[in-house]
Amino acid sequence: MSIFNELKKGLEEAIAFEEGKLNARVKTASVTPVVRYSASDIKKIRQDAGLTQALFAAYMGVSLKTVEAWESGRNTPAGPASRLLALTQANPAFPTLSGIMTR
Repeated sequence: MSIFNELKKGLEEAIAFEEGKLNARVKTASVTPVVRYSASDIKKIRQDAGLTQALFAAYMGVSLKTVEAWESGRNTPAGPASRLLALTQANPAFPTLSGIMTR
């Protein structure tokens, strides 16, 4: 099917929906909230994954000083780092399974 025909079909379906002649499919998605990790949680996640602070920092894409600050409680990870921690906590083999690290 050409791009023109696909666009035409999509517009025709949108018009039919607006006129009440077509039921739309609805998909609902939800996102779990970002978890806030304590210093001891972060250290346990790292240790369960079998990583040194230096390797963990490289895996997380942060500096060694950042990991030290997380594990001492001086700072806390946010956003993407927390998501990566959640994946690693759920499966300590995630760093290797994801292809981020090789062993």
